[in-house]
Amino acid sequence: MAADKVVLLDCHFSMFGMRARIALAEKGVDYEYREQNLFDKSALLLEMNPVHKKIPVLIHNGKPVCESMNIVEYIDEVWKNNKSPSLLPSDPYKRSQARFWADLVDQKVADAGKRIWLKKGEEQEAAKNELLDALKLLEGELGNKRYFGGDSFGFADVALVPFYTWFYAYENIGNFSIEEHCPKLIEWGKRCVQKESVYKSLSDPHKTYEFIVGLRKKFGIE
Repeated sequence: MAADKVVLLDCHFSMFGMRARIALAEKGVDYEYREQNLFDKSALLLEMNPVHKKIPVLIHNGKPVCESMNIVEYIDEVWKNNKSPSLLPSDPYKRSQARFWADLVDQKVADAGKRIWLKKGEEQEAAKNELLDALKLLEGELGNKRYFGGDSFGFADVALVPFYTWFYAYENIGNFSIEEHCPKLIEWGKRCVQKESVYKSLSDPHKTYEFIVGLRKKFGIE
């Protein structure tokens, strides 16, 4: 039987791409990484994701899988017999809760975070407040647990932890402190990045900040 051919179309600083990288690392999947220029999209990216034309795209034996958490779930199911534990719990209720909190990250954290670096003035202030409100909700759900699902790193952790590497950029551009409002969430982030699958998959926070500053200049925001 031929070995699986796995290709990831991605951008180094994308928190959505980081999710796929973490899941692949958790499962020990060998893959080919192909960096994409988001301002000059490749023919392969447009072919593999003609609907959204976005990264990340996981190409498994020639078949594309799009949207980051959909990719994470696909990886969890396809390589479920690997030695690492499942990212999604087996219990239906716990699985539904993991998906709920992952969806909140996409609906609240991603949107507010983007507006912090894309906007200025009152719009940026509103985005900062929305981000902190969302992170406080997540911190409340985390409680005193090691990870969102309990003792094991899982689906909701994969959804949120790439944003942890963007916190430095949000804070410096927005001139505020996330740790001041959500200390337990910062502790959780530090715990997550001790995992090899996580720290090898995340971009450096300072380089991420430099990348965002460059985008702000490109878009005429500075």
